[in-house]
Amino acid sequence: MRKLLVLVAAVPFLCLIAGLYGALHDQLSYTISPEYFTKFKYGQFGFEPQWFGGHRATVAVIGFLATWWVGLIIGLFVAGTALFQPDARRMRTAILRATRIVFGVAVICALIGLATGWWFIRDLPAGWYLPDDVVDRHAFLSVGSMHNFSYGGGLLGLMLALIDMEWRRQKAKQKERSGAV
Repeated sequence: MRKLLVLVAAVPFLCLIAGLYGALHDQLSYTISPEYFTKFKYGQFGFEPQWFGGHRATVAVIGFLATWWVGLIIGLFVAGTALFQPDARRMRTAILRATRIVFGVAVICALIGLATGWWFIRDLPAGWYLPDDVVDRHAFLSVGSMHNFSYGGGLLGLMLALIDMEWRRQKAKQKERSGAV
């Protein structure tokens, strides 16, 4: 029963963490390229900055809404896999470790994406949607690259976290068996 409670608590927790990650991520994005929001994301979400009290708050809302669902996917996989842990305490520990791995990898990948955009996508016809009136194309494309890499980093982080979780579970199981002999 306790493991089920951990599972039920973990999924919304990871949705919240993912949403907060998105809100913070988009604050950096907005600092680099306000046009990415004013000429792309605001229209994509159908938002007006005055609805939320200005640009920064609107960007945070967009970031949250764009990523909370990633936390749902991560939560279902991570918490579902953590059910294989022998007890609720180890399940919580595994979920928290997996959360650090997923979001750590996502942050690293986002920064790699930003660097890739900044140094390599500057003059490339990237094939991404670019509004005709973008003034700072370089910053816009760099932020787009950062966003794409961040989502990819979330997926990579999830895979690494699940592998780590199972590897640690198997290692603990072996240790318990060798101690029992």
